[in-house]
Amino acid sequence: METLVITWYGALIGLFVAIILILRKLNPVYSLFLGAVIGCLVGGADLVQTTSVIINGTQSIIGIVVRVLAAGVLAGVMMDSGAAETIARTIVKKLGGSKAILALALATMIITAVGVFIPVAVLIVAPIGLSVAKSMGFSKISLLLALSGGGKAGNVISPNPNSIAAANGFGVELSEVMMYGFIPALFGLIVAVIIAYMIKNKGSKIEDKDIKNSSDTSSYPSFGKAIIAPVVAIILLLINPIGSLLGVSFLQSIKLDAMYVLPIAGIAGMLAMGKANKILAYTASGINRMTATVLILIGAGAIAGLISASNLSEEIVNIINYSGISGTFLAPIAGILMAAATASTSTGVILASGSFGTAILNMGTPPIPAAVMVHTGATVIDQLPQGNYFHVTADSMYMNIKERMKVVPYEAIVGGVMTIVSTLLYGFIL
Repeated sequence: METLVITWYGALIGLFVAIILILRKLNPVYSLFLGAVIGCLVGGADLVQTTSVIINGTQSIIGIVVRVLAAGVLAGVMMDSGAAETIARTIVKKLGGSKAILALALATMIITAVGVFIPVAVLIVAPIGLSVAKSMGFSKISLLLALSGGGKAGNVISPNPNSIAAANGFGVELSEVMMYGFIPALFGLIVAVIIAYMIKNKGSKIEDKDIKNSSDTSSYPSFGKAIIAPVVAIILLLINPIGSLLGVSFLQSIKLDAMYVLPIAGIAGMLAMGKANKILAYTASGINRMTATVLILIGAGAIAGLISASNLSEEIVNIINYSGISGTFLAPIAGILMAAATASTSTGVILASGSFGTAILNMGTPPIPAAVMVHTGATVIDQLPQGNYFHVTADSMYMNIKERMKVVPYEAIVGGVMTIVSTLLYGFIL
């Protein structure tokens, strides 16, 4: 039986339709599914083949979905217990003063790195940041860049859905994606802080009405207890890579998956904070927080099925070969384009790895560098208005859309630096 190949323009039309529908405020999941259906039909598939393509696409991301749902336990514990806010407040208090912007960026980076979604991390740090930035005379644009830039840096070293998708897409360990993303993340943090200082007088100033009363933190855990969950997660995830690095066969034989590491870490954190009686509430909250993400991932799987069944990746490879540039650049380019199209890091990584993964590996790029380059590439312009991150972060700063758009180019610089560093380091130097 002849294998179905959907035309490249069918895939592009399907993706374009999905983006337009998202911009028109149709539910993103339905937008992605409709785009996939239209793309299949335009690209030459019949109704039966279209169904098969979409089902195959959604089935391909089930591994990611299971791990994302498991991550909900850790996310629920960190957010609902107040542990994430405790970490943020402690970092800002310890650094403070002239290093306040660095402290805010670092706090957002760490909170994201320990498994909190980046928009939620920004929401957690924003009230603290507005108060601190106002006292220092920093503008809203400057503050949001620090928080968003720090969040982007944390996002490439976190056990969040995007990292899980990158690891799953290229068949590597989640811990390896996190470790290899560390150096690019540091560069991203540094650039975010430097630019934030450079533009501190650009845009509107923070007003008294933007400062809200702090929430009651009396029931929050101490810093020592708050970091137990992320420390346990990091230790367990790094056992195998450290064993490989040191050549210790026993440690190398221990292969722990995020599917059970992240829930174990969450439960350990609950016990350390004396919140064992909250296990039902925290896990329910965690899975509720993950539901919207899982649905979007399923929609992304449908579009990924469309693109994977098309010859779009072959056409892009031909363009790269014709232009004479290195095939290594396909990985970051795929991440940038797919995340920009969907305004989502995790969705962009799924589309890039699922649709272009084989082509990227055929170009001679090893799996781990490929995963990291796609991952960092997806942070460049994933903050566009068709995604929720744009609007959530605008609301956190009490910004209108026009002013929020002014931050986008600076955020792109932060993501761009991380992408350049990862591409040079893992694509050419190492």
